[in-house]
Amino acid sequence: MTKTLKSLVGATFIASLIAAAPMAANAQDYSLKFQSSDAAGVPNFVLEQEWAKRVSDMTGGRVVIEMLPVNSIVEHAETQDAISAGIIDGHITDTSYFTGKDPAFGLIANPVGAWSAPSEMLRFVEYGGGKELMNSLVEPYGLHFIGAVTPGLEAFVSAVPLDGVADLKGLKMRAPEGMVQQVFAAAGAAPVNIPQSEVFTSLDKKVIEAADATVFSTNQAMGLHDVAKHPVYPGFHSMPMLEVSINKAKWDSMPDDIKAILEMSVRDLAHDMDARLAMKDMEAVAKARSDGGVTIHNWSAEERAKFRQIATSQWEKVAARSENAQRVYDTLVKYLTAQGMI
Repeated sequence: MTKTLKSLVGATFIASLIAAAPMAANAQDYSLKFQSSDAAGVPNFVLEQEWAKRVSDMTGGRVVIEMLPVNSIVEHAETQDAISAGIIDGHITDTSYFTGKDPAFGLIANPVGAWSAPSEMLRFVEYGGGKELMNSLVEPYGLHFIGAVTPGLEAFVSAVPLDGVADLKGLKMRAPEGMVQQVFAAAGAAPVNIPQSEVFTSLDKKVIEAADATVFSTNQAMGLHDVAKHPVYPGFHSMPMLEVSINKAKWDSMPDDIKAILEMSVRDLAHDMDARLAMKDMEAVAKARSDGGVTIHNWSAEERAKFRQIATSQWEKVAARSENAQRVYDTLVKYLTAQGMI
């Protein structure tokens, strides 16, 4: 092959790459990396992976999301900074991980005692001012809040019968630091911070009598009901909000149709997570009742209201810690009052 021909072939090859580049860009306008706060293989993460695939399908491949498990690129509490810096593009995570930056994040993520069902929290986010409030909190950090999902109301693990607030007095229990621990202490319990991995052993050795762990089906799968045979279900205390957020500059660069698809897809993920995890819980509850040996306690509306009243008093203390936390408190209480929930 002559030198000239080689040059022509090379020029043609380069030209073909240049011509193909716009087509490639059009075929996949946005290639995004999202990191979850969930581990690979757990039900939450599987649902999040399915969400990422649906987004690709719904956009005809214009948006492709790589869904990464917890700690894949950065630690779970560092995703906010990583999104702002462009290291990752988005996350699905518990907003309370960023409480150290502003107490408002902890209050909006898990106002302990506020919600009795995922639908209550999701209505607040979509229609009660929660979405606008979240964006006012995260946008200064370079993020845009697309929407919220939740694994649902967590059950409560206990080795002793618990039928109301009075039974919490003096209860030795595991609770994570922050809002949850603060509320249980105010209710008269003696909470300690024990890692999730040590809950079974601590219950088995009677170091603790109860634990704020996770949803009923997961608690059962971990064998917690083998050593704590008095679970409270449905739970009365904790329902974490998982935020789906993206780099704000990336969001602002997107056309309106893609933004709309992403918002709709997150609402769909919220429904999917609620329904499918609730099904797992109901199956686990039915099995526990069928097998025997476990007594499931369901608190009355009156006892749930008592616990909510205690929790509300702690919300006020958190609200006093920052201007943003006060705004969260005001918006939340206004909504709950208008709905007749407090």
